[in-house]
Amino acid sequence: MRAMLVALFLSLPILCYASQANSNANPSVDKVLVVKSERALHLMHRGEVVKSYRVSLGKKAGPKEHEGDQRTPEGLYWINWRKQSDNFNLAMHISYPNAKDLKRSEEIGLPPGGMIMLHGTPNDEEYPEWFFNTLDWTEGCIALTNSDMQEVWKTVKDGTLIEIRP
Repeated sequence: MRAMLVALFLSLPILCYASQANSNANPSVDKVLVVKSERALHLMHRGEVVKSYRVSLGKKAGPKEHEGDQRTPEGLYWINWRKQSDNFNLAMHISYPNAKDLKRSEEIGLPPGGMIMLHGTPNDEEYPEWFFNTLDWTEGCIALTNSDMQEVWKTVKDGTLIEIRP
């Protein structure tokens, strides 16, 4: 029994190191950063980029101002729920509008809009998936290829901060 305890005690540093190595290989994502000018979505862990993806944005440039303007919002939001989408594979909801968006909407007298999502690309018989990934085509959402969206879906938890920069 004593020999087993000694062996266990001596193996603890190895077990701790292996556990730490595994957690470093797949760190938890604590922030999603979208940089619109780069057409990039970065998964972040403690300020470091873990993985990056190419994204498509709204059809029009600039920050979202009101419902129907076909622009992707800019600011701080949360990934607050998700669903499987008939049109766009998987979809994660972004908590747009925030307080700043609501204030701007009130000032201009137009509704802010909503249902801004992080989602995959349509299953379209006429256009292949790569076609969608080469241009900005959404109504204001952030789109990834379906395989990239599957990775993000598995990696990003509801409640994760998403920052969308110009």
